[in-house]
Amino acid sequence: MIRKSLLAFFTLSLLLGCSSSDEGDSGSQNDGFDRQVMLSNWADNIIIPAYQDLNADLMDLSAQKEAFVNSPNQANLETLRASWLSAYKTWQYLEMFTSGKAEETNYVFQMNVYPTNVDDIEANIASGNYDLSNPNNNDAVGFPALDYLLFGLAETDAQILNAYTSNTKAEANKTYLSDVVNQMQSLTATVLNDWTGTYRDAFVNSTGNTATSATNKMTNDFIFYYEKGLRANKIGIPAGVFSAAPLSSKVEAFYNEEISKTLALEGLNAVQDFFNGKAYNSNATSGSFKAYLEYLNTINNGEDVSALINSQFNAARTKIESLDNNFVQQVETDNTQMTEAFDALQKVVVLLKIDMVQAMSIRLDYADSDGD
Repeated sequence: MIRKSLLAFFTLSLLLGCSSSDEGDSGSQNDGFDRQVMLSNWADNIIIPAYQDLNADLMDLSAQKEAFVNSPNQANLETLRASWLSAYKTWQYLEMFTSGKAEETNYVFQMNVYPTNVDDIEANIASGNYDLSNPNNNDAVGFPALDYLLFGLAETDAQILNAYTSNTKAEANKTYLSDVVNQMQSLTATVLNDWTGTYRDAFVNSTGNTATSATNKMTNDFIFYYEKGLRANKIGIPAGVFSAAPLSSKVEAFYNEEISKTLALEGLNAVQDFFNGKAYNSNATSGSFKAYLEYLNTINNGEDVSALINSQFNAARTKIESLDNNFVQQVETDNTQMTEAFDALQKVVVLLKIDMVQAMSIRLDYADSDGD
């Protein structure tokens, strides 16, 4: 009798184990919400248009880079810097998306790992022999590397121009600058072509509720970016929230010294727009996390969770807007305001990681190492 009971137990366990597998996209979604409408809005009105915009920005950046390399002067330097900033602002609307070719190519790590590693950059320039796609060079490429190459090679613009003209490493500096821009453009074109090719339909048709389904993966990517890419990297780490003291050298766009707040605000705008299903560069809205939560009538202490999330996004924006344009200056003169901005961002984390994902029956699959 005991043997029969054990056999029945193990048989049931095996059946349950098979039925709960996260492989494929066969998981059922029983709440009735039309995920495909949301996925279509994400793909067609937000993700693909943003990639197209960034691709155009990087084509312009490449053209301005060629003009500067061929004639390194103040006017061309300023134009190149402006093109870099335009592309960097557009990038803030894409960093949260890491599926498809972006995942395969480690795209995000190739585009915006900061602080950049000056020693690695200078070693690459000196040797002239480097593989920019190697993970060891993730902190020597992308927007942060250009931040150094356009603003940090020397103290003054005249000295920076000298680094590209009369300096003994002038040709090597120009080659490295060119290679970094070319790689960024090539990677972006690869990711965009994937989305406009077969990946878009695969993404939109992945309507199940498993760990590998499009909605589940996007939810994880979205929350991970908000918590780590925006809250921690842009604000918390420089403010010293996770260390014994502030780390002002770890701000985004460290060498530019003027746009760290701009990039943080763009990142927050991107997050809130995506949450609300707002089309890229348009006020039109469609399927979204907000719509999903409203459909589920998710309530927290008598208040609508989607409204709470938007309210806290706005509160965080107010805190960030009060900061100095240069986060290095802000950290070193009044770091309390930085930590207050972090605290405001943090309040959204609980709403996203608990209220939102539980309502949608989605499991977070990344490890949280900072106690949130």
